Amino acid sequence: MIKNGEKHAVAKEPVKTVKKILITQPKPETDKSPYFELAKRYSVELAFHPFIILDPIPAKDFRKQKIDIAGYSAVIFTSRHAIDHFFRMCEEMKINVSQDTKYFCITEAVALYLQKFILYRKRKVFYGADGTNKSMFDVINKHKENEKFLYPCSENQQDNEIVNWLKNNNCGFATPFMYRTISNNIKEIMAKSEYDIICFFTPSGVRSLMDNFPKYKQNGTKIGAFGNNTSKAVQDAGLTIDIKAPQPLAPSMVSALEKYLSTILKRK
Repeated sequence: MIKNGEKHAVAKEPVKTVKKILITQPKPETDKSPYFELAKRYSVELAFHPFIILDPIPAKDFRKQKIDIAGYSAVIFTSRHAIDHFFRMCEEMKINVSQDTKYFCITEAVALYLQKFILYRKRKVFYGADGTNKSMFDVINKHKENEKFLYPCSENQQDNEIVNWLKNNNCGFATPFMYRTISNNIKEIMAKSEYDIICFFTPSGVRSLMDNFPKYKQNGTKIGAFGNNTSKAVQDAGLTIDIKAPQPLAPSMVSALEKYLSTILKRK
């Protein structure tokens, strides 16, 4: 536990079992979330706390970027946040997104989230096979002819691998900034308990941990990471990844946790 006045987090000794897991995202809105089923099945306690805050860029500031959203035929999404802010911006600017617009998503889960905003049709919604940038590029490559791409992202967080791929493949594209990512204050949630596992979903979440605790030491706490970019951020922070998703047999963080927990239980 982190005591008041300490400037950095100190994790517990290497774990032999798992009792508490910190999910660095907001608590699910429905009790039917698979996270709660997982907690019940393995008798673990889950804590949910977003490590980042998203600050929307208002339409009046977005206009300064001089990007005509209606002039692009395809959109690349790497997160649900990007989807939320893309359609928020379209609504604020009274832009009608063409029904012929194509959407290329990093994972199936992100693709399915589009159902909140559009009539979901597989002929215009595509996603990579394994949640990696490469698998998404493989899909884009089949459809890139005559397309102009929008890649909505945070003002202070974009994937340079995606930008470089678009450049190297001579794609017409723009990277509109529609929100800013800010590190949340996580000192209180980290002080409340010692967590056996901390699960990250974005590089910004990892950055938030290090912003709050620059001298953070893992010391046996297991780290879960969703996506290659998040995994790289974890490694760049000098931390070790123990649970990784998506994988062929673990497409989601829940399934990756279940796979890990079942292994731990077998060792008891």
